[in-house]
Amino acid sequence: MNAKRDKGQGPRNNPWIRKTGAEGGETNATPAPAPPSPWSLDAPPPPQSPWGANTGTTPAGPAPDKGDPAPGTTGSAPSTWGDAGAAAAGTAKGGPAKGGAAKGFLRRPEPVKKGFKLPPAAVPIAAGLAVVALVAVALVLLTGGGDKAADPGPAPTPSTTPTPTATYTPPPNAIQVEFGVSVVPQPGWSVLAKETKGKQLVTYAPNGEPRAFFWVRQKQNVTANAFALGIVEGETEKEIAQLGNVRNLQCPKDVLVECVAISYTSTPATGISVKGEVEVYRRKDGLVTALDYRTRSDYAPTADAAVVPMKQSVIDSL
Repeated sequence: MNAKRDKGQGPRNNPWIRKTGAEGGETNATPAPAPPSPWSLDAPPPPQSPWGANTGTTPAGPAPDKGDPAPGTTGSAPSTWGDAGAAAAGTAKGGPAKGGAAKGFLRRPEPVKKGFKLPPAAVPIAAGLAVVALVAVALVLLTGGGDKAADPGPAPTPSTTPTPTATYTPPPNAIQVEFGVSVVPQPGWSVLAKETKGKQLVTYAPNGEPRAFFWVRQKQNVTANAFALGIVEGETEKEIAQLGNVRNLQCPKDVLVECVAISYTSTPATGISVKGEVEVYRRKDGLVTALDYRTRSDYAPTADAAVVPMKQSVIDSL
């Protein structure tokens, strides 16, 4: 740059500079009016705020009519707390404000929904209950409580009925059976050695063939009726038998509570007719004693006479 103007270039037409004469002096011509500056234009007064009286110089009163927007704007001047503030708040949060600009910006935020919370005092109580439950499960597993077979249940009540006091003294030749019961054999009768349950006496013919049997055997906790029927069924198995009815006997002693008898006849495979009788006596302590008598029909009169005292010896020892 230099102080000289370029040749051929006239004075700059600057409306803001006062023109002078040809040599820079002032001229007497009236200067042209300067164009209006945008900064000197009167700004429209701010609209009346709906939230309170104006604090500026604008007189209080109803809000001005929002007519056509001023030149260069798209609408009425935004209020500091009105739509523009709500829109700005909505935009800052990532979207438009809910339910309108002013309402979404000024209304209270919705309360945050809280889930259910245990009170502080319930936490140690729940922990204590959990520990007790775990200890109980451990004890059950260690003691085998889950196994039903391990629980024997209530012990059976023992019988309160005492064994009757024996007042009978058997003779020296008496044969002990069991539970204080004995039998006195008659002459010609001997013990069958192969017998393992009770005591069985037998008498033989001169040729060595057995002619009659007398068997004393015992059980516990059964009825006399059932024991008698079981014996007869076993004796007459595979035989043609004719059974009589079970009959009740008058118990000969106070210690006896059930006394029954049953008679029968049968024909075994040998073709020899047989006569039999079973008597059963049950004591108060549950002991059941059966007297099983069986003889050939042709020897019955002699056998009957010998069996009567042997039966009595057993009853006396009950």
